[in-house]
Amino acid sequence: MPVTPVSTPSAPPVAGPYSPAVRAGDWLVLAGQVGLDPATGRIVDGGVDAQARQVLVNITAILADCGAALSNVAKTTIFVTDMGDFATVNAVYADVFGDHRPARSTVEVGALPGGAVVEIETWAYLA
Repeated sequence: MPVTPVSTPSAPPVAGPYSPAVRAGDWLVLAGQVGLDPATGRIVDGGVDAQARQVLVNITAILADCGAALSNVAKTTIFVTDMGDFATVNAVYADVFGDHRPARSTVEVGALPGGAVVEIETWAYLA
C-alpha cells in the first residue's frame, strides 16, 4: 500500500523534512502538532491551555483539508513536557472531542520543538 502525502494548506509550516499528513490505505496519519499559529508560525501565548486548544484547532483544520473530521480519529498520542499539565490538557481535549473517545496515550517528554509544552499525534480511519 502506498503512503502518499496529502495537501494540507491549513497546516502550520513544518520544521523539517516531513509531511503534516499522509494517507496509507484507509488510514490518515497526522504528524505531531504543536500550538503553532498557522498565520505567524509561532507558538501561541497563554501556556498549556492555549497551546492545547491551538493544537486541536490545527488538527481539526488538517483533518478537514484531508476530507476528515475529529469523528474519524481512532488514536491520539499526547506528549507533554510536564505531567502536571495533564488535567488541563485533558479538559481541553474533552471539550474539543465532545462525546467522541478515541484511544489515547499520554507521555511526558523532556522537550518539544519550539518550546512547546504539548504536542498531539493523530491517526484517523477513513473507510
